[in-house]
Amino acid sequence: MITVEHLYKSFEDREVLKDINATFRDGEVNLIIGQSGSGKTVLMKNIVGLLTPTMGSIHYDDRDFVTLTKKEKILLRREMGMIFQSAALFDSMTVLDNVMFPLNMFSYDAYEDRKKRALDCLARVNLQGAENKFPGEISGGMQKRVAIARAIVLQPKYLFCDEPNSGLDPKTSIVIDELIAGITHEDKITTIVNTHDMNSVMGIGENITFICEGRAEWQGSNKEIMDATNKKLEDFIFASDILRQAKELHDQQQRMNRI
Repeated sequence: MITVEHLYKSFEDREVLKDINATFRDGEVNLIIGQSGSGKTVLMKNIVGLLTPTMGSIHYDDRDFVTLTKKEKILLRREMGMIFQSAALFDSMTVLDNVMFPLNMFSYDAYEDRKKRALDCLARVNLQGAENKFPGEISGGMQKRVAIARAIVLQPKYLFCDEPNSGLDPKTSIVIDELIAGITHEDKITTIVNTHDMNSVMGIGENITFICEGRAEWQGSNKEIMDATNKKLEDFIFASDILRQAKELHDQQQRMNRI
């Protein structure tokens, strides 16, 4: 579990995060949502240690990341997996070599054991037979699946995903969401996904933190979001005509059920 308490972040005289309190639970898909410029990316960067908070604490279970020594932070980062907005694969490496890269950096296992682990991870994301291809020879959706395999190859306790569905069609996005959710549940990982994708919110959002103007305005699940009364959340979630109509239909059905 990751717990953020009274987190502030300022850049010179501009306060970007303001007293953020949030809990990201084990074995659940935790989403951070909010419009562009709301502070959600800055929050993610503070959590993973790319930025240092101005004030506040970030606990990885019982370890406060902010107060750890440099060596302790390096050891903790070995427990993290990262999926970037672009797949961030090495074009000159095969799919297998891309997945093996973290193992080659941090594992002392024999080559055959590292290769087997990488192939097992590729199998988990349904990429058997693609290990000898290069990133330029596979689709964008397959590249994202390679990125997922690479992120889990070191068996992380914490998984961070920055806009994992960016640039993908709706059908492929659902495949990526289901893979992330499945791995999270099976391995009991603390997964945090930074996303704009409303399909992800409604599909896999088990624990959602809504950031608006640098504040955590709402926290709940996809089952609660349709009935949320936070005006800022409503304006964000139901900005499109289709979602607004779905909300109106839901509210109408709720009123009929009470009759």
